[in-house]
Amino acid sequence: QVQVVEFGGGSVQAGGSLRLSCAASGRTITNYAVGWFRQAPGKEREFVAAISRGFGRTVYTNSVKGRFTISKDHALNTVYLQMNSLRPEDTAVYFCAAGTVDSGLEFPSIYDSWGQGTQVTVSS
Repeated sequence: QVQVVEFGGGSVQAGGSLRLSCAASGRTITNYAVGWFRQAPGKEREFVAAISRGFGRTVYTNSVKGRFTISKDHALNTVYLQMNSLRPEDTAVYFCAAGTVDSGLEFPSIYDSWGQGTQVTVSS
């Protein structure tokens, strides 16, 4: 089973950028669908973006379309979430997850492995 770990969280001002990394060990990440989710204090975990296996079909939640980009680096066995034009409402702990199903990518239940999360804080 693949194991994933997140890197790259931090604190930025509104309008700034961060790039999160989801590194895989034990398996080749291109063989997995990878999703990013986030959870703000007092709120439920919500879907952010996902990329499928193989050709890498991408899916985004509406609030991040045009600002966030998910991509895979096959050589580094890593999935990235480039976050631009960050807003205070993007503040949350961000989790990456990996799974072997390529449908329903926005649903947490399809993912088998989860990272521990990385904090993203956006100040106004």
